[in-house]
Amino acid sequence: MLQFLFSGAFSFIIIVMLIALFLNFVPLGLWISAIAAGVNVGIFNLVGMRLRRVPAAQIVLPLIKANKAGLDVNANQLEAHYLAGGNVDRVIDALIAAHRAEIPLTFERACAIDLAGRNVLEAVQMSVNPEVIETPTVSAVAKNGIELKVKARVTVRANIDRLVGGAGEATVIARVGEGIVTNVGSAASHTDVLENPDYISRTVLQKGLDAGTAFEILSIDIADIDVGRNIGASLSTDQAEADKRIAQAKAEQRRAMAVAKEQEMRAYTQEMQAKVVEAQAKVPAALAEALANGRLGVMDYYRMNNILADTDMRKSIADTGAKSEPAKPVK
Repeated sequence: MLQFLFSGAFSFIIIVMLIALFLNFVPLGLWISAIAAGVNVGIFNLVGMRLRRVPAAQIVLPLIKANKAGLDVNANQLEAHYLAGGNVDRVIDALIAAHRAEIPLTFERACAIDLAGRNVLEAVQMSVNPEVIETPTVSAVAKNGIELKVKARVTVRANIDRLVGGAGEATVIARVGEGIVTNVGSAASHTDVLENPDYISRTVLQKGLDAGTAFEILSIDIADIDVGRNIGASLSTDQAEADKRIAQAKAEQRRAMAVAKEQEMRAYTQEMQAKVVEAQAKVPAALAEALANGRLGVMDYYRMNNILADTDMRKSIADTGAKSEPAKPVK
């Protein structure tokens, strides 16, 4: 009797363990939900997902959602996208939103957009409800030198066909800023821009700035224009200051050259004076040699001294007269 009870209890434990192991490998609740929703998912497919380490709930629940929305997708497509690293639930939500808005979007295209790192659901929502991008303040200068600070609002809609490989929002903002700078810079006066701000938006919009981007530009509106500094006057002032410094530098260079020339002439004068003193020192020796050789007589020597004395006297008288003569009044 005891042996029979022991064998029955052991059999019961084995059965419970087998049931627990079966429920662990087979998501029975998901299978029942799929059958109730009319989605054809085999029990062995669910077991295979568990063996491939794929969360069955992330495949079955979006599949049920897609089936109820009338989308033609199967479990293998969703599982393949999950294994590729995609977000299955977001792709199905995007497909449902595109289907309701009558936007042509295939499952393969949605998967490609999702795997490219873009939010495909936000892209579909942006296609239905366009987004307004506000540019930072763009500083531009008109031909008369007045600075204008322009701020614009760009209304864009996502282009589903160019989401993969298309440029982002930063490119659109940069192109719009470039167009604003070009149009303001081509204006003859800043008043022309202030009188017709819509001219900027029309001209920029006609340039096709959305080419190669993931967006379609619907409109460009000038939100605010402020008058800034007089850049032309500032540049002229800076140029005049630079010219002044250049002239001062050249004048200083010429003054330094003049000082150097003066010093050079002073040195040359001193050199000549030294030569004169040297020549004067040789005069007595030459006179003595002439007297000794008989080429100069004694009377000639005295006459020469008289001439020198007379010359010194005349020079002294002339200097005294120049000092005593009063200055003439300036008329």
